[in-house]
Amino acid sequence: MTATPDKQHSGRRRITVFGAGAWGTALAQAFSAAHEVCLWGRDAEHLRALALTHENRRYLPDIRLSNALHFETDFSHAARGADLHLVVTPLAGLRDAARALHRLQPGTPLLWACKGLEAGSGRLPHEIVAEELGDAAASGVLTGPSFAAEVARGLPTAITLAAADAAFAHHWVAALHQPRLRIYANTDVVGCEIGGAVKNVMAIAAGVSDGMGFGLNARAALITRGLAEISRLATALGGSSETLMGLTGMGDLILTCTGNLSRNRRVGLELAKGSTLADILRDLGHVAEGVSTAREVVGLARRHGVEMPICEAVDALLHHGLDARGAVEKLLARDPRHE
Repeated sequence: MTATPDKQHSGRRRITVFGAGAWGTALAQAFSAAHEVCLWGRDAEHLRALALTHENRRYLPDIRLSNALHFETDFSHAARGADLHLVVTPLAGLRDAARALHRLQPGTPLLWACKGLEAGSGRLPHEIVAEELGDAAASGVLTGPSFAAEVARGLPTAITLAAADAAFAHHWVAALHQPRLRIYANTDVVGCEIGGAVKNVMAIAAGVSDGMGFGLNARAALITRGLAEISRLATALGGSSETLMGLTGMGDLILTCTGNLSRNRRVGLELAKGSTLADILRDLGHVAEGVSTAREVVGLARRHGVEMPICEAVDALLHHGLDARGAVEKLLARDPRHE
């Protein structure tokens, strides 16, 4: 399973994608046009169905997957011989995956497409990876405004590959970039990850606002002030405010707060109807990272002295018994101030 001379000459790589949910399947589908791609998932029955039907009926129904895709349920077999490991599990699975991959095939370049803050520790994904692989690991994050179903269908999308090592970022951008999946290099990992994490919390707020019928003006104000909150936190952690004006900030925030495919926005819409969080998450069938991220963002912001009233209202709504109307009133009652 090591690279052959022909493969190296043609630019083809062997990529293993870990995580057969919607986003992992979509990225595997996209990259299979130019590379040899293996998709790993922990649910053997689910993977057998994918291999048999070439359709992920659970997460991406009615989308035909490439015949070039390979499917694997054995983690060790999937990892060994790959030129690139791409982890697309929920954030809760990143630490274990990084540790296992380092043990099986140390030194293999690692990308992740997980968003959020680790429950309990508040760690960003790159901090988790650094703890497991070391700060000098060849690694980076794929993030940006992208709904899995559209990527899987080959609709035009632009995302960011951020890595502390600029050469690493540019190398893998060149290898993975495609006409319909445009990838841009960035070295501001903190800014990109904060944008990707906190936008999910803002999308819950946008869903609540829309679900309560507050209108487009309110949504625009919420997105704009939400972006200001995200930027304040990112810069406090060493990120660049300029990053938040691009794909991983403004772009991802607008998409997630307005797009009907957004799981986090859907959580907010259902909360506005009076549904319980437990019922919403049960019916959703997917992970909505904003739910766990809200608590961690508020804690992180307080530790750094950053004011984030929208995130605080969402956290109170999700985890501290505040109802949807009370959360909105909490925001509206704030004193006016200079923008």
